[in-house]
Amino acid sequence: MADQTFSLASRIQLNNGLSMPRLHLGVYLMSGSEASSAVKHALEAGYRAVDSAQMYRNEKQVGKSISEYLKAHPEVKREDIHYTTKLASNSDYSRARKSISQSVKECGLGYIDLFLLHSPYGGKQARLDSWRAVEDAIKDGEVKIGGVSNYGEKHIEELLASNPKIKPAVNQIEVHPFNTRTNLTAYCQQKGIVVEAYAPLARALRMNHPTIVSLAKKYKCTSGQLMVRWSLQHGYVPLPKSVRQERIVENSQISQFAISDDDVKAMDALDEVLVTDWDPLDAD
Repeated sequence: MADQTFSLASRIQLNNGLSMPRLHLGVYLMSGSEASSAVKHALEAGYRAVDSAQMYRNEKQVGKSISEYLKAHPEVKREDIHYTTKLASNSDYSRARKSISQSVKECGLGYIDLFLLHSPYGGKQARLDSWRAVEDAIKDGEVKIGGVSNYGEKHIEELLASNPKIKPAVNQIEVHPFNTRTNLTAYCQQKGIVVEAYAPLARALRMNHPTIVSLAKKYKCTSGQLMVRWSLQHGYVPLPKSVRQERIVENSQISQFAISDDDVKAMDALDEVLVTDWDPLDAD
């Protein structure tokens, strides 16, 4: 695993034949103006993917920032940028379908590259009806790729057992060396579902952990770069989040080193099931 090379141009193949960038900027908990400038800095630094959500209330500003960048850089096309957003809450089919169309309007980008069900909350019927709305949005050209977020194994099993027209391409969950979710990530990978890792830096709660500090020193990188690299070497798609320009750039500079297999295992061993936010994986 340690010999893989990664850059902001790296892409990962999905189970529907499409691909997406390996590294995305996360804009969780950013105000509209923070999201606008973070997206601008990220695109200028070479990022080609941004992860938003209805719940973040910054879809409009993120979309506007992407549109402005495209206008100023005619050599970059809309299809070069990967935009993700998520359904705030699962509901009946028509409400979910309308909500997806509203997100397309809100971002102003013409279509959404990846649309996720943000959580499994709402119960079985709402989950399956909302997924049907995603499938129809793909059929209608409003969305390119469908996926889920915060889904446990039982939620994915339930969805696959319903014989969906389209299988989820992605499951976005909290994953980092302090919460490795080994069983769930292995399950997703076995089912051909790409794992997107949110909070890949564990929200900076463990940056000074002795193992992280000593490995960062060994590889001449920051703790953040080390954790992003760990995520990539596991085959995940990390979504590092920062509002600071220098940190946005820094988090993407992960091509100058590779973590040895032994050191990846040492980082895996740091697992303490650290949940930095919500944990809906067991929702009914």
